[in-house]
Amino acid sequence: MSNPLKILVVDDSKVSRAVIIALIMTRLPHATVVEAGDGQAAVETATREQPDLAILDINMPVMSGLEAAEQIQQHSPHTRLALLTANAQDAMRQKAQALNVPLFKKPAKGDVLDQILALLEAA
Repeated sequence: MSNPLKILVVDDSKVSRAVIIALIMTRLPHATVVEAGDGQAAVETATREQPDLAILDINMPVMSGLEAAEQIQQHSPHTRLALLTANAQDAMRQKAQALNVPLFKKPAKGDVLDQILALLEAA
């Protein structure tokens, strides 16, 4: 792969984004990371940047990660998606499954991030 990986990190918490980005950069130092603070910004960023992977929080202002995931699938179909949430209730899991998007539980620790990054190899 000649182009560096591009990963979109979406969370309304700046601290959460910083933690996730730091974990990504220790594993994929050559990756390009772009970030967004809400679902609407995520859709706009994904449409413009066409990332290889988007990691989305679910509970965010303006637009939820689930709504954003659905729109990103339309605007950037090759982008792999992962939902990362503290709210891993059955209803959320079912909505994520309906979109065919894997759901991961916060906090974003190394092992969770490794599972998310493994989605990039599932091509």
